[in-house]
Amino acid sequence: MAEVLSQSQIDALLNSMQDSGGGDQEPQPEKKKTEYRKYDFYSPKKFTKDRLKLLHGIYDNYARIVSSRLNGVLRVNSEIEVLAVEEQRYYEFSNGLSDNDIITLVDLKLQDDSKNPPLLVYINQILMVNMIDRMIGGLGNDNEIDASYTYTDIELSLYQRIMNYILGGTTEAWKNYIKLELKNERMEENPSLFQDISLDEPIAIVMLKVQVDDIEGMISIVIPGTLLTSIFSILDRRKHVESDYVQDTVSTRTAILSRIKESALTVRADLGEAKVSLKDVYGLRVGDVLDLNKSKDSELSVYVDQEPWFTGKAGVHKKNVAIRIQKRMDEEEDEEAWKPEELEQVEKTERPENLEEQLAEDLAAAEIPSEPVLEDAADLESAQE
Repeated sequence: MAEVLSQSQIDALLNSMQDSGGGDQEPQPEKKKTEYRKYDFYSPKKFTKDRLKLLHGIYDNYARIVSSRLNGVLRVNSEIEVLAVEEQRYYEFSNGLSDNDIITLVDLKLQDDSKNPPLLVYINQILMVNMIDRMIGGLGNDNEIDASYTYTDIELSLYQRIMNYILGGTTEAWKNYIKLELKNERMEENPSLFQDISLDEPIAIVMLKVQVDDIEGMISIVIPGTLLTSIFSILDRRKHVESDYVQDTVSTRTAILSRIKESALTVRADLGEAKVSLKDVYGLRVGDVLDLNKSKDSELSVYVDQEPWFTGKAGVHKKNVAIRIQKRMDEEEDEEAWKPEELEQVEKTERPENLEEQLAEDLAAAEIPSEPVLEDAADLESAQE
C-alpha cells in the first residue's frame, strides 16, 4: 500500500525545493519604510506654506533694502539674507531671551485701522555692539561679549538710531502688497515684562543672517499671529476685488461704461432764449406770449447732464411732447472743421511775385503831403513863428 504524506511532510518538501532553486535568484531590495512627521494637535499650525513663502519673498526684498542702508551708515560692506521663515509659539521665542537683551516694539497701522499687537525686532548683542562701535568710528571686530553685558545710555541712543535705519525699510518692502505705517517705536529693556502677546499665541518669526565685515549676527523679526491674520485678510479682500474687475477681452473704456450704464442721467431740450427787460418781466401775466426768436421747425439742443450732446426737432409722440434726435454735436463740429483738401487749397493760393515793387508803386501813386525836415533849433523857431 502506498504511503500517504502528511501535511507537514508536504510543506517540508516544498520548502526544500524552494531553497534548492533559490541560489540563482537575486535578493530583492528591502522596501524603505515611509517616514511620517509627527503633528502636534495641541498646537496646530495656523499659516499655510504659501503664506510663509509670501513672507519669505517680502523679507528678501526687505533684506536688500536694509543692506544698502547699513552700507552707508557703517561705511562697510554688509550682507543680509533670509535664513528661514517659521511658525512658532511665542514662548519658544521668549524663552531664548535673557534679561540683558533688548527688543524693539513697533505698532503697524493698517488700512482697516484694526488694533493689533506690535511687531517685535530682536538683534543679538554681538552684532549690535559691533555696529555701534563702527558707528562711532571703531573697528567693530569684537567676536566675544560677556553674557552680563548691559548697554549704556549713550549706546541705547545709538541703538535706537540704528533701529530707525533697519525698520525704515519695512514700509517700502510691503508697499507692493499692502499700505502700512510705523507708529510708536519703542524699546523694551526687559523682555520678560512684555505681556502684550500671550505665550501660546502663534507667531511668524523671520530670521535674517547679517554679515558685517567679519562679524556675523542674527536679526529676528516676530510678527504676532493676530497682526498677520489682519494683514492676510486685507490681502485676500484686495485680491477678491481685483478679480472682479479683471476682463481679458473687454477694453477699459467698455468695462467702465458697463458698470455705470445703470446710472440715472437728466436729459433736457433747450427750446430757445429771449432777452426781456426788467420792466417787461415785471409786467408778465398769465396768457402772455414770449418770442424765443426761433422758427417752429428749427433744431433744438439736447443736453445730457448740462452737456450738449445732440440736436433734434420737437414733435408729438403718443400725445406727449417729444424730441427726435437728428445728429450728435461732435459730428457737427467735425463737419465745420477745416478739411485737409481745403487747407491745401489755401496754402496754394498765388502770391504776387514782386510784392515790394508793387507796394512802392502804390505809395508813390498815393498823394501823401510831405512835411519839411527841421534840422536844428533855428528852423524849429522859424517854423513856430
